[in-house]
Amino acid sequence: MHHARSLTALLLTVLTLLAASACASTTPGTGSVPAASEDGAFPVTMTHRFGTTTIEARPQRVVTVGFNDQDFALAVGVEPVGVREFLGYPAPDRPWAPEGVRGKQLPTVGSQDLDLEAIAKLEPDLILGINSYIDDEAYGLLSGIAPTVAQTADYPEGATPWDKQTEQTGQALGRSEQATKIIAETRAAFDAAIAEHPEFEGKRAVFLLGSSAAGFYNLGADDYRTGWLTELGFDVDAKGGEISYEKLDTLDRDVLLGEGIAEADFKRDLVQQLTVVKEGRYVGLGAFDDDFAAALGFNSPLSLPFLLDIAVPRLAAATDGDPATTPAPYLG
Repeated sequence: MHHARSLTALLLTVLTLLAASACASTTPGTGSVPAASEDGAFPVTMTHRFGTTTIEARPQRVVTVGFNDQDFALAVGVEPVGVREFLGYPAPDRPWAPEGVRGKQLPTVGSQDLDLEAIAKLEPDLILGINSYIDDEAYGLLSGIAPTVAQTADYPEGATPWDKQTEQTGQALGRSEQATKIIAETRAAFDAAIAEHPEFEGKRAVFLLGSSAAGFYNLGADDYRTGWLTELGFDVDAKGGEISYEKLDTLDRDVLLGEGIAEADFKRDLVQQLTVVKEGRYVGLGAFDDDFAAALGFNSPLSLPFLLDIAVPRLAAATDGDPATTPAPYLG
């Protein structure tokens, strides 16, 4: 997801900026890292897919270059001084954001491509890129600006579970206690849903993401955006992929979820004749620019409880065995 061309072209400029910033005094951004951080946690060495990164002292100016890393920093009480744009979504307005950042325009450091000049100008002392999809070259350039934490090699690229990402973020920021607390609170939301709806266990679910003239994309367990479903007890296909309308009947399971599905495509005969649709077991979760889609993409301990509030009642209506109780469509 990162283009090496833009990084290489900016290398000389970034090195110049770094030389200049090294001669200047640095004042931490107001409120960027609360004083309650666990100073005793430093120095800390983080292991990741590119090697190790040692963070000598409590970070004061954190830039997040992972697509969803800003949410994880905020979840443990740290406001980044710069963030990566994600989903073309107005992130400061997301309903699960902490009150302190609602409506605030945090400086951005790129979207699909990272802007190394912008990152260097922010004078970070830590760069968080756990969900950044960076390669070796990008990592080398970023770590030349500041200590950089990337994804571990324990999971496929971009597939770090939310709780593990929270743990890593807390460790890097000296906020492990806060990370443990927010993980427990988020797991409690899952536990409450599971206790209230034991019927979810073992149900086979299909999650269709987007539609086109050719068909749909079926999200599998290899995509982190199905993790919340499996945590609730649902079974999903091990691997996702494109599925044509002609083969859609192979996905006629216990419950069908859809996000970003065009109304015209959903009304096609090959879709409407599916048993799961005829029996009212389809859960429509809105468009790509709705809050649910953003909560799904951020997949953070802040956004997941919001996601559950929307999805769980609709999943309950789809799996109660009563065709008369059809899930209400989510309208954003």
